[in-house]
Amino acid sequence: MIGYLTGKIISKKPTQVLLDVNGIGYLINISINTFEKLPADNLQVSLYTYLNVQENALTLYGFSALAEKEMFELLISISGIGPKLAQGVLSGIQIGELREAIKSANTSRIIAVPGVGKKTAERLIIELRDKVEAISIESDSGSSASYSVTRDAISALTSLGYNAKTAENAVRKALSKNPSSLIEDVVKNALAVLNS
Repeated sequence: MIGYLTGKIISKKPTQVLLDVNGIGYLINISINTFEKLPADNLQVSLYTYLNVQENALTLYGFSALAEKEMFELLISISGIGPKLAQGVLSGIQIGELREAIKSANTSRIIAVPGVGKKTAERLIIELRDKVEAISIESDSGSSASYSVTRDAISALTSLGYNAKTAENAVRKALSKNPSSLIEDVVKNALAVLNS
């Protein structure tokens, strides 16, 4: 089982990265959250990996953080959720926010993730509510803001008329440029991103 790889980025796109590990190229499927944390091409990167074995294919999935890999493994343990959908879920929501949504039974937030319907969201909550607590959420690289500040900033932007996805992307960009734990700063910086 391949659990971890360190190598040079040959090429990358939002859902895949090609990694040169000692002259061997590994094509690794990644979430958008991991993609956003990757350095430029030709630089070294380390990824936690999960090898999905099927009759006709071996597929590698990569994660910038151990918590993301742990959440991925929990997601695919649920009947009806395969690796592709799990990758999509992790692309559509931050791990900490997903954990909070599962713990608080916030179906509407989980349904907002593309590809996830009401029944799947309910199954996620029922089957994972007691398991997600074990996942240790590190702070995002470049961001010291708590998930509640992030959530509140997104909520503030949606109340100003921005859609949830646009608001979430703006808050992420704002936090990566200017990490802050003050909601006022996060909202102000996100508005600057939206208006640039």
